Amino acid sequence: MNATPEAIFPAPLKKGDTIGIIAPAGPVRNETDFAAGLKMLADLGFKTRYRSDILRHSDYLAGTDHERLAELHELWRDPEVKAILAVRGGYGCMRILPDLNFDLIRQHPKMLIGFSDLTVLLTAIRQHTGLITFHGPMLTTLARTDRDSQEAFFDLLTGRPRLEIKIKGLEILTGGQARGRLLPGNLTSLVHMLGTPFEPNWKDTIVVLEDIGEAPYRIDRLLTHLGAAGRLEQIAGLILGDFDQCGEREAIWQRALELLAHRSIPVWANFPCGHGSKNHILPVGAEALLDSSTGRLTLLEHLAR
Repeated sequence: MNATPEAIFPAPLKKGDTIGIIAPAGPVRNETDFAAGLKMLADLGFKTRYRSDILRHSDYLAGTDHERLAELHELWRDPEVKAILAVRGGYGCMRILPDLNFDLIRQHPKMLIGFSDLTVLLTAIRQHTGLITFHGPMLTTLARTDRDSQEAFFDLLTGRPRLEIKIKGLEILTGGQARGRLLPGNLTSLVHMLGTPFEPNWKDTIVVLEDIGEAPYRIDRLLTHLGAAGRLEQIAGLILGDFDQCGEREAIWQRALELLAHRSIPVWANFPCGHGSKNHILPVGAEALLDSSTGRLTLLEHLAR
């Protein structure tokens, strides 16, 4: 595993700036959610830019690999685009990674925001360029995300990130402190990256996991795979987010505890991260402190410079 490069912090936005909208994975299934997201960004004072054919689709992909990659590169090159927000996840980001222009991204750092299948892009870009990316609401989920997550999204976007995150209803399964780089992401996507050239560095990370619509045995298998691959031996702490439609959450928590029973690291659960209405934006690769005595996740670096 290659060492993680030094962090690059993207510049914050101000009202009037342009946000590029990309569809690097699945197609837009709900045009109402698409329009609602655009309206919310406009109401917050931002302009948006996207290709006229962004609603294109080819079955489960939002266009060909070439189209989706060209869209991302085009907006990344555009000097007027100050941040890039994904439309939705689904599947498809892994297919464009081999031809992704990491040099372009490194030379023109800007915010990239998304979750679900976007985990693949967020973590690969952080690992290969050093750019801090952001795991958070996407265009089609933004309007139906709860107010607290919306406010955290806007605060971070404009350079006023919440450096201390204290969550109501947090479950501390195993106490203790941990310091490390945040690695939030979709469990399925992260497991599919194992053994590829784009896999993130797991060493000394605080991992935040979420998923949706996976049968309980599949979640068990994914967690067990992480353990068998030795990745859970490397992490400094674990936070379990939302596992909507994945069976009883307590069973998921219990399996995680079983896999980490031999390690004295903090394990938290019921964190607002995932496909539900609560999806607090988190920086991928930023240093953080997890303190079970206070129930606070503290970001140790300013996220936008």
